[in-house]
Amino acid sequence: MSKKHVVLAFSGGLDTSFCVVYLREQGHAVTTVTVDTGGFTAEALARMPEHAAKLGAVAHHTVDAKGLLFESYLRHLLAGNVLRGQAYPLSVSAERVCQATEVVRVAREVGAQALAHGSTGAGNDQVRFDVAFRALAPDLELLTPIRELSLSRAQEMSFLAERGFHMPAKTGAYSINEGMWGTSVGGKETHDSWSTLPEAAYPAGVVPSDLKPRTLVVKFEQGRPVALDGQALSPVALIAELNALGQPYGVGRGVHLGDTILGIKGRVGFDAPAAVMLITAHRELEKLVLSGKQLFWKENLGNLYGTLLHEGHFFDPLARDLEGFLESSQTRVTGEVRLTLHPRAVVVEGVRSQHSLMDAKVASYGEANHMWTGAEAAGFAKVYGVAQTLALKVKS
Repeated sequence: MSKKHVVLAFSGGLDTSFCVVYLREQGHAVTTVTVDTGGFTAEALARMPEHAAKLGAVAHHTVDAKGLLFESYLRHLLAGNVLRGQAYPLSVSAERVCQATEVVRVAREVGAQALAHGSTGAGNDQVRFDVAFRALAPDLELLTPIRELSLSRAQEMSFLAERGFHMPAKTGAYSINEGMWGTSVGGKETHDSWSTLPEAAYPAGVVPSDLKPRTLVVKFEQGRPVALDGQALSPVALIAELNALGQPYGVGRGVHLGDTILGIKGRVGFDAPAAVMLITAHRELEKLVLSGKQLFWKENLGNLYGTLLHEGHFFDPLARDLEGFLESSQTRVTGEVRLTLHPRAVVVEGVRSQHSLMDAKVASYGEANHMWTGAEAAGFAKVYGVAQTLALKVKS
């Protein structure tokens, strides 16, 4: 194997720590890159350079990508009201593509000859990283030590301990993967389709049943969240605030059952208060300001966009076409939505917009109207049903 300068997507956990030491022992110079998409504390980020250096990395880069994550990925998921399986807000999918993109950018800056990640051969992330790396940097070699060696976590820990690196064993019963758009939760209950994931498994733990309702107002401008309770905030800051407000209520918790990229069924718990609150509010505002046909096609094309992103097809040209459609659809999505948080639920209380298509001066549903007569309505109803009338006259 020729010796190369390798840029490694680095989380600081067991798998990527193993990768640094293993690749260094193979003779490679390793630069580590930690891309912060909302899953790290300030303390963890501060410790990352020292940890990477002790493992043998020649350099470390920390990238704050939270703004990029929203602008290039999350705003399209929000515009499409994307919930996979009508439940899961794709907490991880967008982050992985964003992280891979930034790792490639750093690799170009430092003149690396290879890219590496620490994904195993079992899940979706390996595909997302592989596809992104090969699409963006087909000239760079791809190294995947964890997948290639197929080591157990115990073997990885033993390998590192023999070299003086003692990684803390995971003492919890659940694996937690935090990010700006939500947190994934895995444990023994997610390994089958019948078991219930207990409330204690989620980061905020058991939700008190006596929490008082909390009402808040989210403002959107052309589909972008711009203010909370009258206070202007950046999308990143607003998402952080909604996560902090919604998590104690258990809003945005759930378990998603669906198909993995590799074709098997998978199940994962998620805790995504900001994503669920924003999608709930955004969808309600769209109901007020968009036409019925816009809403119909947005639901279909938004789900298609979410599928492309989730399944590792983000760089297919179709994704750019769909982003254009979604962005165009947001021109009139400006207004405010009033939400109330209850234990384990968020309820839409009201919505208003200068672009509202709900006009009581035109007609009140089920009552009077001002744009047509009763005779005109009767004629419309008769013509409207002609095709069905004719269809039923034909004997099968």
